[in-house]
Amino acid sequence: MSSTPPRPRALFAMGRRHRDALFPSAAVDRLTRLVDIDPHVVAEDFAPVPHLAAVEILITSWGCPPLDDAVLTRMPALKAVVHAAGSVKHHVTDACWDRGLLVSTAAAANAVPVAEYTVAAILFANKRVLEIGGLYREHRNALDWTARFPGFGNYRRTIGLVGASLVGRRVLELLRPHDFDILLADPHLDPEAARSMGVRLVELDELLAASDVVSLHAPALPETYHLLDARRLSLLRDGATLVNTGRGSLIDTESLTAEALSGRIHAVLDVTEPEVLPATSPLYSLPNVLLTPHIAGSLGGELLRITSSALDEVERYCSGREFAYPVTRAALTTSA
Repeated sequence: MSSTPPRPRALFAMGRRHRDALFPSAAVDRLTRLVDIDPHVVAEDFAPVPHLAAVEILITSWGCPPLDDAVLTRMPALKAVVHAAGSVKHHVTDACWDRGLLVSTAAAANAVPVAEYTVAAILFANKRVLEIGGLYREHRNALDWTARFPGFGNYRRTIGLVGASLVGRRVLELLRPHDFDILLADPHLDPEAARSMGVRLVELDELLAASDVVSLHAPALPETYHLLDARRLSLLRDGATLVNTGRGSLIDTESLTAEALSGRIHAVLDVTEPEVLPATSPLYSLPNVLLTPHIAGSLGGELLRITSSALDEVERYCSGREFAYPVTRAALTTSA
């Protein structure tokens, strides 16, 4: 007589408010059919959590404490970390890789709304929607927009993507139906791979000088800190728009502020350095700058896409299959 194998023991490790947002009752019901978990226990700090020794799967998200040697010593049965968010750099340590833990991420799911925001920003930038909307609000009558913005519009504009990340690749897919010329700069990509993606690989300086809109999708690494400094920002053509949904540290904020104050370029910034900018920053009020408070990523109902991805990964693990979205130690050296 066969018996049903025991379900693996799992634990939520994240900020409680994130657990509540990511795992409504329907998601918890699906999860409890897959694993043995107390949905009311959420580890924001591992120190007070009892019975860690039996935990086989950690379901993590924003606010998960670091999984260092001391924590892993208390979890000898731990085999997998399923991250219901994007980057795992904040909690997956070298000790996890040394243990040989399996790690999964929902970064691909989180990339979707970021890419959607980016494409909307690109289309609005070329159409000068923000500037025209502001002028229309002030004057309350139609002006000669073609005379005011000669050549505006999206046809045959050149879009430069910096970084072939998950978001960068998703942006590329969403841009395909439009009549754009697309350039890509990424030091970790070879020309053949770029051609297979339908884009032309160029050096960053060439991309900056040739693009009507530049969108940043590079990771925050030591070599990408202030990737766009004063010299590179000066390469942007007059009237170009810079979109940053990546990391604030990619841009030298002081140099960008100077360029924006001159009125020479436009910017759409969902991330900044620092985040939040000082209240005195001119970037808040400049008509050629749109600041949003880090909203491009998954929020509201979009969080359920992340939940679905994480639950799919838990199901794959429980059925003995490989993760669809695994993370490796090597991959983290060139990712966000």
